[in-house]
Amino acid sequence: MATTEHPPPSRVRSWMLEGLSDMGKGGGPQGPHATPEPAHKGQRWWRVMCLTGVDYFSTLGYQPGIAALAAGLLSPVATIVLVIVTLAGALPVYRRVAEESPRGEGSIAMLERLLSFWKGKLFVLTLLGFAATDFLITITLSAADASTHLIENPHLTGVLHDKQLIVTLILVALLGAVFLKGFLEAIGIAVLLVGVYLTLNLVVVVVGLWHVITAGHVITDWSSALTAEHGNLFAMVGVALLVFPKLALGLSGFETGVAVMPHVQGDPGDTDEQPTGRIRDTKKLLTTAALIMSVFLIATSFITTLLIPEKEFESGGQANGRALAYLAHDYLGSTFGTVYDVSTIAILWFAGASAMAGLLNLMPRYLPRYGMAPHWARAVRPMVIVFTLIGFLVTWIFDADVDAQGGAYATGVLVLISSAAIAVTIAARKAGQRNWTIAFAVISAVFLYTTVLNVIERPDGVKIGACFIAGIILVSLLSRLARAFELRVTSVTLDDMAERFIRDMASRKIRFIANEPDQRDKAEYRDKIEQIREDNDIPGEDFVFVEVTVLDPSEFEASLTVRGEVLHNRYRVLTLESSSIPNALAALLLHVRDSTGCTPHIYFEWTEGSPFANFLRFFLFGQGEVAPVTREVLREAEPDRPRRPRVHTG
Repeated sequence: MATTEHPPPSRVRSWMLEGLSDMGKGGGPQGPHATPEPAHKGQRWWRVMCLTGVDYFSTLGYQPGIAALAAGLLSPVATIVLVIVTLAGALPVYRRVAEESPRGEGSIAMLERLLSFWKGKLFVLTLLGFAATDFLITITLSAADASTHLIENPHLTGVLHDKQLIVTLILVALLGAVFLKGFLEAIGIAVLLVGVYLTLNLVVVVVGLWHVITAGHVITDWSSALTAEHGNLFAMVGVALLVFPKLALGLSGFETGVAVMPHVQGDPGDTDEQPTGRIRDTKKLLTTAALIMSVFLIATSFITTLLIPEKEFESGGQANGRALAYLAHDYLGSTFGTVYDVSTIAILWFAGASAMAGLLNLMPRYLPRYGMAPHWARAVRPMVIVFTLIGFLVTWIFDADVDAQGGAYATGVLVLISSAAIAVTIAARKAGQRNWTIAFAVISAVFLYTTVLNVIERPDGVKIGACFIAGIILVSLLSRLARAFELRVTSVTLDDMAERFIRDMASRKIRFIANEPDQRDKAEYRDKIEQIREDNDIPGEDFVFVEVTVLDPSEFEASLTVRGEVLHNRYRVLTLESSSIPNALAALLLHVRDSTGCTPHIYFEWTEGSPFANFLRFFLFGQGEVAPVTREVLREAEPDRPRRPRVHTG
C-alpha cells in the first residue's frame, strides 16, 4: 500500500505519545503499562499477594477511624459483621471469579461474555464508570489520608497546619509525575512495604491489647456504655447491619487480587487454556489476604474504640483518618509514631500508584476493542494527565476529606463486588450447580442490599460514578463516530473455493457484485446480474457475488473469513460474516488487490431512503448506505487513488 509523507512530530508530541501502538493480543494495550501475559515465569503467590496488599492492607490507615465514626461504641461488633461478609461472601465470590477469568479479566469480562450487541457494550461501559470511581477515589482518598498522617505528625503539625488540601493536591500531582516519567510495578517493593507496614501494625495491636487487658476498667466501661446505648445483643447486631455499608471500604482489594493473576507462577504444566496451578495459588492469595485483613480489622477496631476518646475521631480530631497512628504516637512514643507515619504514607502512596496503573490498564482493555477510545487514549502519558486532572477536581470537591470520600469509594467497591456476585451466580446456574447457585444468589442479595443502602445514605458515590459513566459513554460514542470509516478488519482468510474464484478472475477483470441475500434462488442472481449490466453498460456475466451477514454490529475489530460456493451450478458466491458490511467489503477488495496485483471493481445498487437514516443504520447495525460508506472506507485506507479499488453504483 502507498504511504504518505508526514512532517516529523514535535518533541513534545513524540514524548506525549511515546508507547502508542496497536492493541496487543486479546485486546490489551501494548506499551509500558500494558498487562499482557508476563514473559517471566511469574512470582510465588505470597509475593503477588503483597502487590494486592498495598491496596487492601493500606485501608488500615483509615478504616478503624471510619468504623468508629459510623458505629461509635458498636465499631467492633460492626467490624465483625464486615469480616463475616468478607469471609462468607466476597471471598467465595472472587475465588469463583478466579476460576472463570484466570487471565485476570475479572467480573466485568464475565458479564461481558453473557451480554451481546449494544446492550452488552453499554452495560460494560456502566461498570467501567464505577470501576473508574473505585480506582480514582482510591488515589484521592489514599493521598488525603497520607497527607493527614503527614500533617498530624508532631514534628510537622505547626508547619503544615490547615494545609490538608494543598498537601493532598501535591501528592496527587507527584503521583501523576511518577507515571509521566514512567512507572513499573515492582513486586519486590510491594513485599517490603507490606512486610514493614503489617509488622508495625502488629506491634501497635499487641501494645494496644496489652493496655486494654492491663487496664481492666476499659473493657468494663465500654461494655456498660454499649449495653446502655443499644440494649441486648440482637439490637446491637441489627444496628451493625444498618451501618455495615459505611464500613464497606474494608472489602476493597478483591478486584485487584484477581487482576494480578497473570503474575502468579502456578505449576510448570499450566497452559493458557488450563492454568490449574495459577488458579489454585490465586485462591490461596485471596484467602490468605482476607484472613490477615480480617484479623487486623477486628483487632484494630477493638483497640481504637476502647483506647481513643470518641471526640478524637470527629473532623479535626487527632485520630480522624489516622486512628492507629494516634495510638502509635500515644503509647509507643514520637520516634516509633513517626516511623509508623512514614510506613503508612508510603503504602498509601503505593496504593494510589496501583490504582493509577489499574486505570491505565482497565480502560484500554475494553474501549479500543469497541472502537470507543480516541487514538491518543492508547498512550500512557495523555491518560495520566487526564486522570491526574480529574483527581485534582475530586480532591477539591471533597476538600481532601477522607470521611467525605468514603461513600464514593464504598459505592465503587460495592458495585464491583455486586456485579461479581451476580456474574458467578449466573455462571454457577449455567454449570448446573444448584447449591452454589442458591448460595451465590443469597450473597448477591446481601451485596445488592448493601449497595442500595449505601447509595441512599451517601449518594456522592453514585453522583461521581454517574459523571464517569456519562463521560465514558459520551467520549466512547464520539470516538466510535470519528472512527466509523476506519478499516477495522484485522485479517482476511479465504478458503480454497474462494481462492479459486479470485485466481480465475485475476487473468481478466475482477468484478464483484454486492448482494444482500434474500431467497438466494436462481431468479435473484439472474435478475441482479441483468440489473448491474443495464445500469453500468457491461457485457458478459463474469461476476462473483459477495454476500455479507452481519453478526454483532456493536463489535469493532475482527478477522474475516471468506468462503466460496457455487449456487445453481452457475453463480459464484463469496460469503462473509462481519460486524459491518462496508468494512468487510472494503477489506476483501484490498486483500484481493494485494494478493493478485489487479484492481478489483465492485458494483452496488443505490440504497433507497434517507441518507441520514441509512447512516444511523450503518453506525448502529453495520448496514444501510453501503455503497458510499464502502467507498469512504477505501478512501481512508488507501489514499493513493490509482491503487484504490473501484466502486460503482447504479
